[in-house]
Amino acid sequence: MAMLPPSLTIRPQCLNCGAIKSSNLKAPTQYICGQKVMHGLEKMDIDRNIFHGKVVQNVNKKSYQNLSLKVFATSRISIDQSAEGLATSTEIGELEKASTYLFRTEIGGLVKVFVGKKHNKYAVYIEVSSLQLSETNNKLVLSWGVYRSDSSCLMPDEFQSSLDANTRTTEAPFTQKSFGSFVLNLEFEAKQTPFYFSFLLRSPLDADSNFSEIRSHRKTNFCVPVGFASGHPTPLGLSFSRDGSINFAIFSRNAESVVLCLYDDTTTDKPALEIDLDPYVNRSGDIWHASMETTWTFVHYGYRCKGAILQGKGDKYDAGHVILDPYTKIIVKSIPDHHVSGLLSKYLGRLCKEPAFDWSGDAHPNLPMEKLVVYRLNVTCFTKDKSSQLPNDVAGTFFGLAEKLHHFKNLGVNAVLLEPIVTFDEQKGPYFPCHFFSPMNLYGPSAGPVSAINSMKEMVKRMHANGIEVLLEVVFTHTAEGGALQGIDDSSYYHVNGDSGTKDSLNCNYPIVQQMIVDSLRYWVTEFHVDGFCFINASSLLQGFHGEYLSRPPLVETIAFDPLLSKTKIIADCWDPHDMLAEEIHFPHWKRWAEMNTKFCNDVRSFLRGDGLLSNLATRLCGSGDIFSDGRGPAFSFNFIARNSGLPLVDLVSFSSSELASELSWNCGEEGPTNKTTVLERRLKQIRNFLFALYVSQGVPILNMGDECGQSSGGSPAYGDREPFDWNALKTGFGIQTTQFISFLTSLRMRRSDLLQKRNFLREENIDWHGSDQSPPRWEDPSSKFLAMTLKADQVESQMSSGSSDTWGDLFIAFNAADHSETVILPPPPAEMAWLRLVDTALPFPGFFSTDGEPVIEQMAGLVAYKMKSYSCALFEARSPSE
Repeated sequence: MAMLPPSLTIRPQCLNCGAIKSSNLKAPTQYICGQKVMHGLEKMDIDRNIFHGKVVQNVNKKSYQNLSLKVFATSRISIDQSAEGLATSTEIGELEKASTYLFRTEIGGLVKVFVGKKHNKYAVYIEVSSLQLSETNNKLVLSWGVYRSDSSCLMPDEFQSSLDANTRTTEAPFTQKSFGSFVLNLEFEAKQTPFYFSFLLRSPLDADSNFSEIRSHRKTNFCVPVGFASGHPTPLGLSFSRDGSINFAIFSRNAESVVLCLYDDTTTDKPALEIDLDPYVNRSGDIWHASMETTWTFVHYGYRCKGAILQGKGDKYDAGHVILDPYTKIIVKSIPDHHVSGLLSKYLGRLCKEPAFDWSGDAHPNLPMEKLVVYRLNVTCFTKDKSSQLPNDVAGTFFGLAEKLHHFKNLGVNAVLLEPIVTFDEQKGPYFPCHFFSPMNLYGPSAGPVSAINSMKEMVKRMHANGIEVLLEVVFTHTAEGGALQGIDDSSYYHVNGDSGTKDSLNCNYPIVQQMIVDSLRYWVTEFHVDGFCFINASSLLQGFHGEYLSRPPLVETIAFDPLLSKTKIIADCWDPHDMLAEEIHFPHWKRWAEMNTKFCNDVRSFLRGDGLLSNLATRLCGSGDIFSDGRGPAFSFNFIARNSGLPLVDLVSFSSSELASELSWNCGEEGPTNKTTVLERRLKQIRNFLFALYVSQGVPILNMGDECGQSSGGSPAYGDREPFDWNALKTGFGIQTTQFISFLTSLRMRRSDLLQKRNFLREENIDWHGSDQSPPRWEDPSSKFLAMTLKADQVESQMSSGSSDTWGDLFIAFNAADHSETVILPPPPAEMAWLRLVDTALPFPGFFSTDGEPVIEQMAGLVAYKMKSYSCALFEARSPSE
């Protein structure tokens, strides 16, 4: 039995100011009194009337007209007499999905209300018992009205003409069962629900028609919902029951009240219907909830949270702002929202189930971390350009991404890392999300929510069928400054004390926010079959409630041990989209978290431009043991040279002004575009060197979109200056040789996985370090620019990794970052093997790399010398003559 101690009262207000008109609402077709079916208005009290759920005394006709009050009336239709009018237990038992509400009156006695569906109508049975009335006037009258929210009216327009302007209250007499016990039945058309049924009891005091009014023990009107129920607090968001009902649930700890707003389209800025949620019926703890059997013609929904405190301020949030349900799965863009400064439009949830999708035959590739070769891209920019030669409804969408599978295969890529694809602030970009449970609508072929969902699932399925994993960048540390979670409960969702240093910073380790994040991640895994996540601005995941650093942040630990999420790839990226820099921090990992290795990027850039120590380069080549030797391994190091923020690869060798000092770039002799052959050759070598270092290092290589074809931002490191991918650039000489070189490097990593794709660090006995003349490297000498290493193969392991009986020998890898040539003395190859040159980045295309290898001639027995030009890299492999 649901208890409803005090009824929800409606506060008086000027209905001409922003009032929202209710849908047409018909009166009860009948009410039953004893053996007689009554209809129409049995008795109206002119001086006392229900006004927005309260009784207003002595309101004259003129004041009613000034308020333009819209009221409700019974229909005057002819109804036959009923055989029996008492609410029997049999009748109550016939109600479908009946709800029971029990009240205490202010003078003692109980009021029990049964609400349920009966023969496509809603029936309201009211039983009053143990009521202490005078023996001379033992009669009882129900004075009632209906309303939907405090911004709408008790009764709709269409019944104004049927009422006397002086009458505002509908009354119905009870039937007495025994002394102090009364019953009354009412029925309403189902299509006019949902609404609140508000009433009070009236008992005559004397023969002069003076009445006493009886309310609840809190001295408020009795109130019960009709056509909707209290619902359930779980799951959060919109859910559909097997019986056809729809459940709404939203968290708000500090809102004084919550209003459910229902829309019949998105062409108006006002809901077609608003329902105030009763805190005594529709609230469990901090969850507000309600359920309806059907939403009839309503297609979208949102909420208004009254009394919610603004982030970082003492002011209350604008109660007129309609908020998107954080857990809704299908969202639509509505008309401009004038309540939110700077936000061009608002979003609403869609009242429908998620589209079904056939996942039959799909399987996660489940690639080991050390086998990954990742390509990072933006969904729109990847195929938006006309050069993609895709239809307009496919270009820039998930379908467009799937249409370019051949490009990933040509590069040898087996994982794509997508920039954030959730709904985001279109002005600031994908790293400022508005929502966490739905893909951006513009990524669908028709820019609609359902097409975006279906096309993403189809894209993932096609990727999996081709052995390619799909990883998502996600941002859970902050949101867009408007239209996200603001106004629901800012003191819970956001850091309100400003210690985080950024506006709209999410309080990630607050329990309800942590739950939302984990639920979002699970949703992408279960519903979209995503293979992993890269957490942007991950250092902020370590902040506590007040911005303090946590050694064991609950969210990070929960993800690490979650039975579902821990089986995916989870990667921490400490790059902050606000200041465009990566923060170096010791990230707690529980041997499950991988990390974007910013040190790899910086140390390789520094060394190849002629700066940096040999020891720094050696550390990065071997898997960054200074970061990942604490129980993880090189497979947890995600290495990159360029990323989607900062200079792209071609600009790293073309621009180096003082404003770009943090980029560690080098223009190779001349700033910006040039026609000088010497400068162009040096730039080409440097690009090859960067790619070479990326793919021969221990760890997971990440190639950034456009770097394979020389995509430039004109020397700007700003994210917004990135251009769409130019597919014609792949056909240029640079594009052809660079894509072929990348393809060669990925196949080399796969073929020599025994040395280049290690989950654990190489043993010391498997690595030898060399100077140019086989002397030990000068580790701490800043002037030393040459470093070589021999990776010694384990014969059994090399045969297992190659999958054949062939035996691969050692690898000799050399880097010369000096501005002069170096003559390199190669170590003696293993017995019955000889050195073959596979790569020399200083040679012209196509000879600078070779799968078969070029023999290196011995200058004398057992001695092989090789001349390496300035700013170049080389790779040699030991093979037997038979190979």
